Amino acid sequence: MTPTDIGSAYDQITHLWQSEKFNLANGMEAHKRALLFVKNRGWALDVGCGCTGRFMNLLQQEGFTPEGVDISDEMLRLAKQKHPDMTFHHQDICQWQPPGKYDFITAWDSIWHIPLEQQESVITKIIDSLNEGGVFIFSFGGTQEPGEHIDNFMGPEVYYSTLGTNGFLSLLIKLGAVCRHLEYDQHPELHTYLIVQKCQS
Repeated sequence: MTPTDIGSAYDQITHLWQSEKFNLANGMEAHKRALLFVKNRGWALDVGCGCTGRFMNLLQQEGFTPEGVDISDEMLRLAKQKHPDMTFHHQDICQWQPPGKYDFITAWDSIWHIPLEQQESVITKIIDSLNEGGVFIFSFGGTQEPGEHIDNFMGPEVYYSTLGTNGFLSLLIKLGAVCRHLEYDQHPELHTYLIVQKCQS
């Protein structure tokens, strides 16, 4: 599946995030932990921002100027309705070049939809888009080895991939990022998140 296919799939399931059953607290404590490492509060970017705006709200409250990027037309339409004064980019993160540098980037439950062969280049792009001392938080499938699969758990078929825990750690170290926190936060599920900080020269 291509990122465009993923966007089309998510166009069909926006109701899952709009439902009263959706846990708006999901990922919030992890983001608050990540914010403890931030030195400057300028621009921030939410990769795969979706429609809830919960992380962008948090970042704005914490003094950032947040932007969102997503491949789903419908997710962005709903996001813009909730936050008409914020900047959103309808883009494929695999092809898109962020317009500036950021002090904070989040990619919660979105990086795992990137084709496996493009994971390394996208993570590299994100780290390159951080200011020195900037922080990046993202969730991923915490497997031992790289892998990919497709499932229809949410309705339409959706693609997932991961470099695996050591794969991401090795890449981030190579890119000059320091691991500040690693957590299997939904054990026994393989849902895992990393907080990394771009080294200052």
